Amino acid sequence: MFVGRIVAIANQKGGVGKTTTCVNLAASMAATRRKVLVVDLDPQGNATMASGVDKYRVEATVYELLVEEVSFEEVVCRKTSGHYDLIASNSDVTAVEIKLMEVFAREVRLKHIIDPVRCDYDFIFIDCPPSLNLLTINAMAAADSVLVPIQCEYFALEGLSALMDTISKLVAVVNSNLKIEGLLRTMYDPRNRLSSEVSDQLKKHFGQKVYRTVIPRNVRLAEAPSHGKSAMYYDKYSSGAKAYLALAGEMLRRQEILA
Repeated sequence: MFVGRIVAIANQKGGVGKTTTCVNLAASMAATRRKVLVVDLDPQGNATMASGVDKYRVEATVYELLVEEVSFEEVVCRKTSGHYDLIASNSDVTAVEIKLMEVFAREVRLKHIIDPVRCDYDFIFIDCPPSLNLLTINAMAAADSVLVPIQCEYFALEGLSALMDTISKLVAVVNSNLKIEGLLRTMYDPRNRLSSEVSDQLKKHFGQKVYRTVIPRNVRLAEAPSHGKSAMYYDKYSSGAKAYLALAGEMLRRQEILA
């Protein structure tokens, strides 16, 4: 039986393009006629808003799914600007951690909810919070792999080593099958010498795990979420939109090689 691939998009450092990557990669995959689900686990709800769904007016979120055990069908949003399905998030999700403290097997709650529906999707992308908390652990427990967006700057390398350490610990405790999907260089400026140096360091240490596709600094990419759209539906000719389409293509090619 076919089962979709679950990819957690995570980095413990904020402002690296994590949500931008989640939304734009999901929209790009959907544009290639893949069935896609986005799970917004970040209480900020940025992926929800960038999908054209009002986080203040949405009827049900990840909170209802994880805490109140509302069914998947009652929570999922079928109409988004990126033509993918969405499990929304808002500030209510902040309370998930407290509510689940006394729940048995709380680390694998998302996994038990997602597993029965993964055969309905080609890809499920989980937008993780920029911190290691119970929501992130749930994402890692449910996922097949982790995609790590990295801004090409010095402190990004320090944050990456901490993330790799975290992932190795989670592999030992909650998900022995968890792998690194790939490292994605974001907000890349080729005119910046430091960007090039950090990029070279990443390729030296992680080799084939670093995607060939590089996401450039792009104004249209930054503007798109405020219009509730991914870059390809805001300005499909922008360098940002083209880069995420290229990333989707690279991911699909990698998957074909591994199949």
